Amino acid sequence: MRPTSALFFAACLAAAGCKTVPGEVDFATDAKTNLARGNEALRSHSYQEAEKYFDYVRTKYPFLDASKEAELRLADVDFAREQFTEAKDRYANFAKLHPTHPKADYAAFRVGLCTYEQMPGGFFLTPPPYEKEQNAIRNTLISMQDFVKNYPQSSYVPEARKIITDVSRRLAQHEIYVADFYQRRDRWQAVIGRLENVVNKYPGVGYDEEALFRLHDAYLKLKDSQRAQEALQKIIERFPGTEAAERAKKMLGS
Repeated sequence: MRPTSALFFAACLAAAGCKTVPGEVDFATDAKTNLARGNEALRSHSYQEAEKYFDYVRTKYPFLDASKEAELRLADVDFAREQFTEAKDRYANFAKLHPTHPKADYAAFRVGLCTYEQMPGGFFLTPPPYEKEQNAIRNTLISMQDFVKNYPQSSYVPEARKIITDVSRRLAQHEIYVADFYQRRDRWQAVIGRLENVVNKYPGVGYDEEALFRLHDAYLKLKDSQRAQEALQKIIERFPGTEAAERAKKMLGS
């Protein structure tokens, strides 16, 4: 570096507000401005800067509403970084500590969304999701159902219901997959248990008809004609006027 360049560089370091290091921030003298700068940094994906602004507001102004907002935005930073476990903890703590805050529903919704983002995905070199561990999917369902129950008027409820339908469909697919496994081994009682889960725990996601017809067949394998007929009767009651209902009627001899 030439002498003149070195002098200029040193002068820049000494000058107020001159940024030379990525992530370096220039804190304002009020909470509102720091929040705004943090929000702008988050929007531009400058996560390190955003974290510094929000953490500064949280610790510098602990008795202002801005501090609570900063807590929530720190969770948003973790979420944007795809650090979903850390984000989930922050959102859950916020909802627990500030249950009457106007954004408590947002935090509670994001708890479930973090779990949703951690669910196993499909990739052509790996087994399909319904063959994988289902704990994250079940936890997502529980979180979203709790959210809808606790915040029925929230604007996030429609999105939560879409996620509930999605994860219920995935769990139903898993139950069908396991039922197939047991059926190949003639373990009919286990088959029935899995298909009953589809019908009773995850109704309305596209697998009811298949599960009920298969329940009919499984009960016949166990020589339980009464329950086999009950499975067909459920098809008639749940899907009136459909081809499935007509098929069930014929099978019942009516």
